[in-house]
Amino acid sequence: MSGTDDGPDGNNLPEGRDPRGELTQSRSVGGLVTTDDPRFPVADPGMEEHLPRLTDVDEKAAKRAERQVTTMFGLVPVFAIAFVVIYFAVPKTMTIDFGFLHTSALHFGLGTTLGMAILLIGIGAVQWARQLMADQEMVDERHPAVSSQADREEILAELEQGVEESQITRRKTMGYALLGAIGVVAVPFVIFLADLGPIATKKVRARTIETTIWKAGVRLVNDVTFMPLKPEDIQIGQLVNGEPANLQDLEGVERQQAMAKSPIIVVRMDPNDIKIPASRRDWQVNGILAYSKICTHVGCPISLWEQQTHHLLCPCHQSTFDLGDSGVVVFGPAARSLPQLPITVDSEGYLVAREGFTVPVGPSYFERDSRHDYKQGEN
Repeated sequence: MSGTDDGPDGNNLPEGRDPRGELTQSRSVGGLVTTDDPRFPVADPGMEEHLPRLTDVDEKAAKRAERQVTTMFGLVPVFAIAFVVIYFAVPKTMTIDFGFLHTSALHFGLGTTLGMAILLIGIGAVQWARQLMADQEMVDERHPAVSSQADREEILAELEQGVEESQITRRKTMGYALLGAIGVVAVPFVIFLADLGPIATKKVRARTIETTIWKAGVRLVNDVTFMPLKPEDIQIGQLVNGEPANLQDLEGVERQQAMAKSPIIVVRMDPNDIKIPASRRDWQVNGILAYSKICTHVGCPISLWEQQTHHLLCPCHQSTFDLGDSGVVVFGPAARSLPQLPITVDSEGYLVAREGFTVPVGPSYFERDSRHDYKQGEN
């Protein structure tokens, strides 16, 4: 076809090209645009007639919608504060009965208040978009994946236009309500951090991560058989994995927590081949020394023992400690010496702790006081 007349009564429209570059002929039939291309058997219905919303033509309706959205955003802080109050005020043992349903009052209150806060933000945002934001239909051709500079500039211009069309600059109260709602609804999530554990105050650290069940007179026992150890049972070059004898007195969670901090390694070396500082002369028994089994890097258990060098190697990140020199670090990422347990023998000849560890065992943490850790060359 070769005609190029344009009109609503079936006359031909201008020629065009399909995606393959071939000429196609468009024509209007009853207001519907169609082509001779067999790939498009259904005519393009075109854009429907735009009907304005009530809020577009009635300012009172727009104000009413604005008040609705602002109210919903304004209620969010109320529910967020109620969440915090319930978290601290409602006992964990309190329950609520709804017929056959039996549930925790605390969980019900937290779920209801937080859920309402998030729901109001969502409903308010939807109402804002449906009733107050710009309302027009647009048709845009699909564009390549990579945007040109002109396209990027156009997008920025559209973003600015979107801000203008949202009327956020005109209806500032509603915008402030949204910002306040989003800000305050974050408070419940901050409160959840309290459930990660007690706040690590100095007193809490002193009775938890900075102390073990080791104390004066506690016997050193084999960690498998729990048989108490005597000096004559340990040969030069030998390493024994040990635990405190009083670990058997604990059960459940308390036992697991104590077991995580109290394991030790007991080694015997020739006293003439090792360095024993004057301050630690009474921490050993004829070359028998005890150290924490927990690496000071990230807390891995250590037991890879090199008899000739007196080095103890951590299998996780290869931190290496010299047990012949008070457990100082000779290689790897660990930054602190391996804590040493002062030991002696009791009246029956068994190895016992002279006292507990003088420094916290395990990996470092921000609040840890490292001034008392042993450093190479100290006496």
